[in-house]
Amino acid sequence: MAARGRPRDFDRTTVLRKAIEVFWERGYEGTSMKDLTAAMGIASASIYACFGSKEALFREAMVLYTAMEGQVPRVPLREKRPTRDAIRAMLEATVDVITLPGLPHGCMLVLAAPTGAVENHAIREFLAEGRLAQRTEIRERLARGVAEGDFSASCARLDAMARYYATIVQGLSVQARDGATREELGAVIACAMSAWDGLVSSEGQAAVPAV
Repeated sequence: MAARGRPRDFDRTTVLRKAIEVFWERGYEGTSMKDLTAAMGIASASIYACFGSKEALFREAMVLYTAMEGQVPRVPLREKRPTRDAIRAMLEATVDVITLPGLPHGCMLVLAAPTGAVENHAIREFLAEGRLAQRTEIRERLARGVAEGDFSASCARLDAMARYYATIVQGLSVQARDGATREELGAVIACAMSAWDGLVSSEGQAAVPAV
């Protein structure tokens, strides 16, 4: 059957970037099709024809966001540097991204999550998987540090440290959305990194309960 309607006359990546900003600012549940058509500059029929649904559009927008802004904090984790420096650089890169001028403050992976409607459970799970992937990469970097002799830690301690620093990342995002400045967020990073020595010490590791 021949395609119906006019040929697509917009760039997919360009309109996705516009959708990202709306979802980033308003969250998934707070974004309406009217918001999307206004931001993307195309009719709702074109959105459905191109992306299939609001959920499919959001998923594709999230993939693009993760490949762009979302990659910035992960780069330090992949570089060859001491583990402590890599974690600090990850947190600093997070602050750089979540306070970019001209864009919504905070992380879309954290702040776009649905909070209420039962029918949005699949999107909640989708974003939870993204946050889990973020925490997993932190844990893998910590484990690499152990393997390279930067510090010693049990598996339980690595799990706890990864969850701790992932929590810091997510908290920075919420604080940025609430209006915290780069300087204020930098002070949070200083506090988080001051905990490093205790986290990797034998006394600190002994305090981790067995699971």
